[in-house]
Amino acid sequence: MENLVEDAKRILNLNWKDGFTIPTNKLYPFQWNWDSGFTSIGHSHFDLDFAIRELQSLFSGQWENGMLPHIIFHSENEKTYFPNFEFWNSNVNLGAPQKPKSSGITQPAVHGFVLENLLEKFPDDEKLIAFVKDIFPKVVKSHRFLYTYRDPKREGLMFIFHPWESGRDNSPLWDESLDRIVINPDELPKYERRDTSIAPSDERPTSYEYDRYVYLLQLGKKNKYDEQGIFEESPFLVQDTLMNAALIKSNQSLINIGKRFGLDIGELEEWQQQSVPRFQEKLWNTDLQTFTPFDIRGGHHISFKEIGGLSALYAEIPTQEQAKQLNDYLSSLHERGFYICPSFDVDSPLFDSKRYWRGPIWPQMNWMIYHGLNKYDFDKTAEIVKSDLIELVSMHGYYEYFESQKSLAKNMTSGYGGGDFSWTAACTLDLIKT
Repeated sequence: MENLVEDAKRILNLNWKDGFTIPTNKLYPFQWNWDSGFTSIGHSHFDLDFAIRELQSLFSGQWENGMLPHIIFHSENEKTYFPNFEFWNSNVNLGAPQKPKSSGITQPAVHGFVLENLLEKFPDDEKLIAFVKDIFPKVVKSHRFLYTYRDPKREGLMFIFHPWESGRDNSPLWDESLDRIVINPDELPKYERRDTSIAPSDERPTSYEYDRYVYLLQLGKKNKYDEQGIFEESPFLVQDTLMNAALIKSNQSLINIGKRFGLDIGELEEWQQQSVPRFQEKLWNTDLQTFTPFDIRGGHHISFKEIGGLSALYAEIPTQEQAKQLNDYLSSLHERGFYICPSFDVDSPLFDSKRYWRGPIWPQMNWMIYHGLNKYDFDKTAEIVKSDLIELVSMHGYYEYFESQKSLAKNMTSGYGGGDFSWTAACTLDLIKT
């Protein structure tokens, strides 16, 4: 464990770029939204100042409407990543800052619960308390954006219009929505992917999927990233489980913080009073006994078992009986020889334990689900979730994601995706210290 802790510290220092942390060298050379939340937690174990600066740097890219972009391009000279800031051209929206440049979409709203996590670790640190009070209204503003612009029917559930927003880029969840997009090659701008020149192509999204990612990016840009225009036009509109669970969890964390410091929590409580029961009512899939996203365009559940539905545990959304169903599902996977938690249903013909979000193990998801299981007193399963991640890291190093089939993983010498990966180091470090 001591060696793992020291290596995690080495990686977080290695990827630190004087104010923010990149996920990994070459593959992701900028600052990513939800990555920074988890890396902030990791930094706090040995340098609280780095943890604070990480979040300050991220929120320097917040738009006037409150949107917190999924990528902040602090350097305009770095040309090794696609799509870069020029391709996004987010300044077609007048509320996007001129500097730093950013993408035009967002990611899971983890920052409220990240702040609460830091305060739990350092409840009396004066600098942290001052920082939390300062950034609190900015985090609330990012939530207000989601409820104002991404919930036009005022249901209490926000939508995404791009798979990248979900954090689960190429999950089979999105296949049906992406298949609605008919690509006219003459209308799609020419582009060159960079990811497959760095990581093996069989671990990455396909070209078919990438064309549709670019199509949706272009749709956003055409609408000047105006949410109403996107809502009316986009073939991809989904009320996602992970996005809404993270938002609900962060709402509650902000309410807890606000009560401690006497801050205004009126809006947060209103959002929470609507969102929690609506999530319960609309996203619970009785047939599958799990939470599943809702396809707004298709008018139906996206009926697959996958990692996003389990994230509701961390937000304490399920009833005790629903939580038991989720726990039993994870326990059964453990008994069948899988590391938990695989990112997609292992019994589906669409399961692929190697390809990104179609089946591998993802460290930040294990972190959330570990804490979620503990909230429902499923301590035994929680310890398996924790020990499985630590075992994978011990065997293969701090990779981006990992093989979920034990029979395959034991014969491998590495994980998948980028190496020396920041949120893997941060989440593993925090679980070891927990």
